[in-house]
Amino acid sequence: MFQDERERTERLWSEKFRDAFRGLKQGVRGQSSFFAHFFLAAVVIVAGWTLGVSRAEWCLLALCIAGVFSAEMFNSALESMAKAITHEHNPHVGGALDIGSAAVLIASIGAAVVGAAVFLHRVGLLFEWWPGAKT
Repeated sequence: MFQDERERTERLWSEKFRDAFRGLKQGVRGQSSFFAHFFLAAVVIVAGWTLGVSRAEWCLLALCIAGVFSAEMFNSALESMAKAITHEHNPHVGGALDIGSAAVLIASIGAAVVGAAVFLHRVGLLFEWWPGAKT
């Protein structure tokens, strides 16, 4: 590969990050479902802080929040790609969009299950529902 060809294909890290942040802005903007995800993430953070979750629990909660946001970003990318391909009804495009929505649903359900386990445990400790629990 010639030097000038390699220069055209290799990008700087700063360019990659700039593109990623531009994608983040585009993915969040105009997506009403992100409002619900941001709101619920804020509720989880406040609840975790209030209930004094452990470092491991914070890691689980953060991983779940990131997983839901990532699934939503991929779904937004699919929607954007579908709009670029066609504005006409296409059952294959519709199926792909439905699968993307299902990915968000699965990630959200998984996050809700983890959150319920973490917070039920914390509330149980708070009210001494568990044998030997100390507050």
